[in-house]
Amino acid sequence: MLEIIGISKTFNAGTVNEKRAIVDLNLTLKDGDFVTVIGGNGAGKSTMLNAIAGVWPVDTGKILIDGRDVTKLSEHQRAKFLGRVFQDPMNGTAATMGIEENLALALRRGKRRTLGPGIRNDERETYRRMLSRLGLGLETRLTSKVGLLSGGQRQALTLLMATLVGPKLLLLDEHTAALDPKTAKKVLELTDEIIGEQGLTALMVTHNMKDAIQYGNRLIMMHEGRIIYDVEGEEKKGLSVEDLLKKFGEASGEEFANDRMMLAN
Repeated sequence: MLEIIGISKTFNAGTVNEKRAIVDLNLTLKDGDFVTVIGGNGAGKSTMLNAIAGVWPVDTGKILIDGRDVTKLSEHQRAKFLGRVFQDPMNGTAATMGIEENLALALRRGKRRTLGPGIRNDERETYRRMLSRLGLGLETRLTSKVGLLSGGQRQALTLLMATLVGPKLLLLDEHTAALDPKTAKKVLELTDEIIGEQGLTALMVTHNMKDAIQYGNRLIMMHEGRIIYDVEGEEKKGLSVEDLLKKFGEASGEEFANDRMMLAN
C-alpha cells in the first residue's frame, strides 16, 4: 500500500543551518499494516509523514501509494488518497463551521461538487450514529461550532473525518500528544477500533514507547533520518520499553536520551 524508495530530504542545504532530515529512507507497508513509529527529537518521524503527504518535495527517491507514483503530486492532489490527524487538535477541522458541516466536507473530499442540498437528513442520521460511538455527546450537537469543542472532542472528530471515506493510507502524527492521559487513551482505543474495522493501512508516530508496543502489528524506530530497527508480530508484542532502549543503543551506537516524551507512561 505504501512504498518509500530511497528518499532523502535536506533543509537549508549549503548553509550553516543545513539539516539532513531524511537519508536514503526505504520503507514498505503491506495492505492493512498498522505501523507505529518512534524515535528521539529530530529523528525524522514527522518529516517522513510530511514527505508522504507532499507537504514539500523530496530531494531524491520515490513514493508510491497503492502502486501509484505520487512523488510529483502536490499536497492537495495526494489528499484524496490520505487521511491525516495532526498533533494539534486545532488542525484538521474548520473551527467556525459546525460539526455536521465538517463531516460533510470530509465525506465529499475528492468528489465533484454539485448544487444539491448541503446536508441530507439521512446523512445527518449517519453522522449521529458515528458520533455516538465516541461517547462524547457530540451526536446531539451537530450544529455546534467545532471551535467550541474541547481538544479531545475535536481530535476524535478529526479522526472520524480522516477515516470517513476510507483512505488508502492513514497518517497519525503524535495525534494524542496534546491530550490529557484519559482522553488520549480514549482516542487511541478509537483509533485502533477504526483501523481494525476498516482494515486501514496506517502509520502512527508516537512519543510514547508503551503505546508503540501495544498498538499496531509492526514498530519502526528512527534515528538521524534512517530506520534503525523494524520489528513485527509476536516479537513486537513481547517487547518492553527497556528492550527498545537497548535496541536503540545497539543500532545507533549511542545512549538514548531518556527525555520526558519518549518515556511517557
